Amino acid sequence: MVQVHTCQNGVRIVSEQIDHVRSVALGIFVNAGSRYELPEENGITHFIEHMLFKGTTTRSARQIAEEFDRIGGELNAFTSKENTCYYAKVLDHHAELAVTILADMFFNSTFAEEELEKERQVVLEEILMSEDAPDDDVHEKLWGVMYPNDALGRPILGTAATLKTFTADAIRKYMDKHYGPESVVISIAGNISSQLMQTIEDLFGHYQPSPHAMAPVLTNPSFYPGEITKIRDTEQAHVAISYPAIGVKDPDMYSFIALNNIIGGNMSSRLFQEVREERGLAYSIFSYQSCYADVGAFTIYGSTSRQQLAQLQHTIDATLLDIVAGGVTEEELDNAKEQLKGSFVLGLEGTGARMNRNGTSELVHRKHRTVDEVLKSIDAVSMESVDRLIAKILKAEPAISIIGPSE
Repeated sequence: MVQVHTCQNGVRIVSEQIDHVRSVALGIFVNAGSRYELPEENGITHFIEHMLFKGTTTRSARQIAEEFDRIGGELNAFTSKENTCYYAKVLDHHAELAVTILADMFFNSTFAEEELEKERQVVLEEILMSEDAPDDDVHEKLWGVMYPNDALGRPILGTAATLKTFTADAIRKYMDKHYGPESVVISIAGNISSQLMQTIEDLFGHYQPSPHAMAPVLTNPSFYPGEITKIRDTEQAHVAISYPAIGVKDPDMYSFIALNNIIGGNMSSRLFQEVREERGLAYSIFSYQSCYADVGAFTIYGSTSRQQLAQLQHTIDATLLDIVAGGVTEEELDNAKEQLKGSFVLGLEGTGARMNRNGTSELVHRKHRTVDEVLKSIDAVSMESVDRLIAKILKAEPAISIIGPSE
C-alpha cells in the first residue's frame, strides 16, 4: 500500500512499507527541471544538483561521502527536463541518518566560492564529455531542432557560457523560486519505521516558502520539423529522427509504449529485425518515447558507416511507411503488451524502483495506481488505440539530427 501524508507546509511524504526487505530507499523529488529555466539560467538546475553534494554548514563534501560509505549506503541525484531528485539507499537501521544527511544537504549547503569554481570545471568537463560522444550529442542537437524557441530544446547541462555566470546568490534565488515546500515530494520505500516517518516530518514539514516561490509554468511548446547536420571526425554516422508525440498524462500513454516496443523498443521489433538482423546495416538501432507534462516525442536512433547512411535512412523510412500503411498485427500487439507487463512488474522488485515510481507518480499525477490497475490498463490497449497513435505521430513531419564524418 502506498500512503501519502501532506505536512502542514505542503511537503508530501509518500511511503510504501515492504516488510520483507532490510533496506530503505529515500528520495527528495523537486518539481524543478531545465524546462523551467530562463535562457540565462540554462543549466542552473543541474548545477544546483551538483552543489548540494559540496558541503554544508556542518559537513564537508568529503564528510558527506565518507558517512555514506561508512554505512554501506548509496547516495546520488539526477536532473531531468521537469524535475530533480536527490536519493539514497541504505540498510533500514541507517535510514534516519541518511535522511538527516539529505536534509542537511537540502537546507544547509553553503555554496562556498572555492567549491563553486571546482564544480563549475567538473560540469564543464561533463558538457565536453557529452559533446565528445556523438551518440549523446546527436540527441542533444535533435532537441534543439524540435524546440528551438523553448527551454525544452536547451541542454539540461547548460552551456559553457551560462555556467560561468552561476553564483551562490543566483543559486539561492533560483532555489527560493523552485524549491518551496509545495514543489517537494519525499518518497520512501522499504522497511520503514514510525520513527523514520516522524524524523522526515520534523526535518521537512515546517520550512516555509520564500516570498518569491512560484509554480512551474507549462509553455505547451510547438514542435518544429527540420534537420541539422554536424560534421566531425567520427568512424560512423549517427542519425536521430523524432516525431511529435503525446504527453505523460495522455490516456493513450500505454498504447504509445506498446507502439514503441513494436517499432524499435526491443530485439524483436521491426527496426531491429529489419535493420540489424536482415540487412546488417547497424549495430545500434532502437526507438524510445519521451513524455513530459504537456508534450512528447517519439525518437529513432541508428549509427552506421558513412557509406551505408543513406541505406539506413531508407530502411527506417520504409519500415515506418509500412506501419503507416498497414498498421501492426494482433500478434505484435499481444507480444508488446506481455513484454510491457513483464518489464513493469520486474522493474518494481527493488526498493529503489518503488521509491522512484511513487515519487514520480505523486509529483506528476498526484495519484497512485496499484500494480493490478496498471496491468489492466495495459491489457486495455487495442488495435484501434494504436492505429490512432500511428496516424497522429508517424504522419507528421519529423525533426532529424545527423553527426558524421562528411556531408
